[in-house]
Amino acid sequence: ASFTISLHKVDNTTVMIKLRPGVSPSCQIRIKNVIRSDLKIKPGENVTFTFTCSTPEKYFIMEIQKNIDCVSGPCPFGDVHLYPLGLPRLNRTYIWDVKASTKAGLELKFSTPWLRQIEPGEICPDSISYNINSCIDEATVNIGTFCRNGSVSRVKLLGGVVMSLHLPWHSFLTTSGFSIANRASIKRLCIIESTLKGESSITLMSPNYPLGFPEDELMTWQFVIPSNMRASVFFHNYSLSNCERKEERVEYYIPGSPSNPEVFKLSDSQPANIAGSFNMSLQGCDQDAQNPGILRLLFQVVVQPPQVDENVTHLVDLSKEKNMTVTIHWEGWPSHIPRMSEPVCLICKDPRTCDRVLTLTSGAVYRISFLCKDLSQLRITAEKGIGCMDIRWCQRKIYSLSVPKAVTRLPIRLYKFIWKLLATDMINVEITSPSLKLQQHVPEQRCNTSYSYSIVSATPETELNVGVFCPGGSIEKIQMRNNITISLKTFGKGFINESVPQDLKMSFVPHIKDECTFTVSPNPKAKVYLQTPNWPYGLPPYVSISWFIVVPSKQTARLGFSKDRMGIACETGRAYVNIKEENMGAEETVRREDELLPQPRNMHHSFWVNISNCKPVDKTQLTLQFWVTFADKQIDLGIILAVVAGAGVLAAIGLTVCCVKKKKKKTQNPMVGVYNANVNTQMPGKKGFFGKGRQNNESHVYAVIDDAVVYGHLLKESNGSVAPEVDVYRPFDGLTGSLPPSPPPFSFRKDIKRSSNTEEEPPPLMNTDQDTYTFAHQKSGQSKDNGDANEKDKGDTDDPLLENKEQDGLVE
Repeated sequence: ASFTISLHKVDNTTVMIKLRPGVSPSCQIRIKNVIRSDLKIKPGENVTFTFTCSTPEKYFIMEIQKNIDCVSGPCPFGDVHLYPLGLPRLNRTYIWDVKASTKAGLELKFSTPWLRQIEPGEICPDSISYNINSCIDEATVNIGTFCRNGSVSRVKLLGGVVMSLHLPWHSFLTTSGFSIANRASIKRLCIIESTLKGESSITLMSPNYPLGFPEDELMTWQFVIPSNMRASVFFHNYSLSNCERKEERVEYYIPGSPSNPEVFKLSDSQPANIAGSFNMSLQGCDQDAQNPGILRLLFQVVVQPPQVDENVTHLVDLSKEKNMTVTIHWEGWPSHIPRMSEPVCLICKDPRTCDRVLTLTSGAVYRISFLCKDLSQLRITAEKGIGCMDIRWCQRKIYSLSVPKAVTRLPIRLYKFIWKLLATDMINVEITSPSLKLQQHVPEQRCNTSYSYSIVSATPETELNVGVFCPGGSIEKIQMRNNITISLKTFGKGFINESVPQDLKMSFVPHIKDECTFTVSPNPKAKVYLQTPNWPYGLPPYVSISWFIVVPSKQTARLGFSKDRMGIACETGRAYVNIKEENMGAEETVRREDELLPQPRNMHHSFWVNISNCKPVDKTQLTLQFWVTFADKQIDLGIILAVVAGAGVLAAIGLTVCCVKKKKKKTQNPMVGVYNANVNTQMPGKKGFFGKGRQNNESHVYAVIDDAVVYGHLLKESNGSVAPEVDVYRPFDGLTGSLPPSPPPFSFRKDIKRSSNTEEEPPPLMNTDQDTYTFAHQKSGQSKDNGDANEKDKGDTDDPLLENKEQDGLVE
């Protein structure tokens, strides 16, 4: 098909067709018999041409430029038309270059659906875009690039303007969508007007974004908003230049405000909850010529209806807290940045100071309110620091690690509460949970509570992730070295109800040997799983961890490991597993990394488990898990039977002895002997064996006296001689002295002290006497001297000393 383009000279319009950049010239332009790769048609020319291919839109683009001089002559104000008509269907750009005096202003007024500013490089959905450039003298400033369907209704500029409209080849747009009007000087670079009729959100940028705003320039955004709506401004991206004079700032003119204009730094929180229309201006400064820097700004304006509870304030009393911050933010902050189109939830410290993120610090009382339809989009993250630099001042102090009520009373879900515990090298941290206790989160024993604690021990060299714990377990105490971070993280909405019974406490303690020590007091009916920190990445090199397992006295614990080897190879040092009971003389079980771990075993007392790491070779990590169960102590059946049998045998022996003794008493008349202190019974050849006299030694005391034989009365011989001593003592009528009787055998004299005057220790005597003897004591009143004893012993022969004990069947 052939195309004819006829341009009137008065229109001052030029049409240029040229190849698209980077496209091979497979298609050409034919004018009569001439083949060309481009075509330029000037004002007043009439050209007919064809393309040598059927799809010229793939190869060519077209520019239509109209020059408008408003300096030397009148301007053609009004609607701007797309001229000329009948152009080929190519990607085309209409350019209107309007030259005007800086003493006057030009206004570009857009028809609905107005325009929406986009960032450089962004593509409009329908591929139709507008670009506005301001021309002052020789300088050109890019005001911005816009798509259709937005809020930008007018743009006022100082001096000339270059307006561009980019249309794709398939677009059927026949109107430019804007008009040009003459206005008085605006005394600034430009004014961009945005009209927002209802709930909406728009993004705008400073001229030349992301490059720098012109030096010492001023521009204004006008926002036309219904009075029953509320607007808030948020700066998302900005940078500042290096100023020599003046200061870069943002000024707000808010109708009804007593302090217009309100001046803010770009780093300040910008006004929020503004009722109705307002103006916002950006002011540059005189920049440093050597290092000017860049002033740029990308911001968002959110318009929303007033909330029903916008006047409802919530008291947050942090006046008694120390080293604490409370941040209210959107869900996913700070990693996730919500899209501009997402509904906005604002947190306000006062009616005009609102933001998507609000941080409250300790030592003050706040009254906050929310501009948000759905508070479930918001979260709370709090952080509290506790430090100890001198153990003398903080050793006995116990700190409660519970969420303050000032936080839990807010209608916002707590996401995380972080305690940072800081101490010097020789001070460690002890965490206790006296009543609830802690459960370690492991694959075999997962936490299902509404919150959990993540504990991390950190030094400048390494970081040890102790683990994740939740209430309702067996761990009473954890002692750790270095600086500790404890993060309480919530799951679901039940935490507020469960926050009351929190009992986690912390104290500072002197230096401990291991990096971490657990005290575990399990429920007797539970199976407890415990695993090494830094799971599953492995213990750091040379780290030692200990567990103290408390075993009740009436129970037995069973300890087992989840695998049979440590699974590492050491490059330097050795890795060990040590197990030892808290019992006198208990043996310690030790296993190295190249040995099998102990088989499941019973532990009858409280015991220690220690795991110490070496420096493993590459790609091997020390990760161990073990379990503990409890059972009531049971006595072995064999032991019970043995005890019962032994008791039966002893009972039988006792019964036999009693029967024999009773029979003996019935068939045998006891012989009664009376001790005669005047009889010399010293063995021949043993003179001087007793160095002491009768009254000064204990030779007359017998160690063993049997009740089976009783000495009878002393029987006298007619000739006065003494019969041999066979079973019974015979009467003695000879002279008596102070020498003691013969001593008992040495085997019964273990407690008798030997005399130091004995010249030669006699050999021990064999006990050949099969009968033992019982002596009757003299009754009270008898004289202990030799004369009295000789007179009274005849009348005192029937009162044996052990007579009563014999009847009871007792054997001494």
